[in-house]
Parts: sequence; structure tokens; C-alpha cells
Amino acid sequence: MRLITHNMLQCHVKNCNSNNFPLRFEDAQVELIEADFNPEFLSNMLNKLEWEALTSTAVQLGINTLPAEIPENATENEDFLKLVHGVILETHVQQGQMICPNCNHVYKIRDGIPNMLLAEHEI
Repeated sequence: MRLITHNMLQCHVKNCNSNNFPLRFEDAQVELIEADFNPEFLSNMLNKLEWEALTSTAVQLGINTLPAEIPENATENEDFLKLVHGVILETHVQQGQMICPNCNHVYKIRDGIPNMLLAEHEI
């Protein structure tokens, strides 16, 4: 699972309506998989990313390359876009689990695929 995907996931357990994002990684096995650099795509994605959640998740995984805030010239700054590219598109969580910060529900990740299905009583 790429971090761009993680940045859009939140807990959907019944009555878990606040503080359910971002999901916290635990026992995460990370793999770097090269992807084509597309500055136009990255520029368009910047305003869709929850930046604070992305930076805290990256730090949680041992990635300390992202700045605390998006620079003013971000869309024209190729070095910055390459940093973002490496984090959101080339960083893959292959195994582990994500945990809701509110209800502590566990979402397992296996072979890079998060299991976001809920049991009937959790819906």
C-alpha cells in the first residue's frame, strides 16, 4: 500500500466519527518500489493531501525528509516534488497493521493490501 492511499483512509467503525484519522501504523514492513516521476500529477495532488497526517506518518515509518509545511513554490520546486514522490508513490507498506487512534480498531495489511472490511456488528 502506498502512502498516498494511506493518506486517504480513515476508520469507519460504527460511532467512530472523530479522531479516526490518520490510522497509525504498527509492525509495518516497508519496501521502496521505484515509480515514474510525474511532476504534473504531484502538483495536482498537493492540495488533496492531508499534509500534517502525511508528515507524521512518514516520521512514524522513519522517513524524515518532508518539511513540516508545503513550501510556497511547491508546484515549481522539482526537488520538493521529488521528495513527495519518494514518500507517497515509492514507499509501500507490505505487511503490518493500521490502528484507529480513536477506537483502536485494527486493520491488517497483507501483501501490500489493507483489509478495510468490517464485521457486521461494526457497521
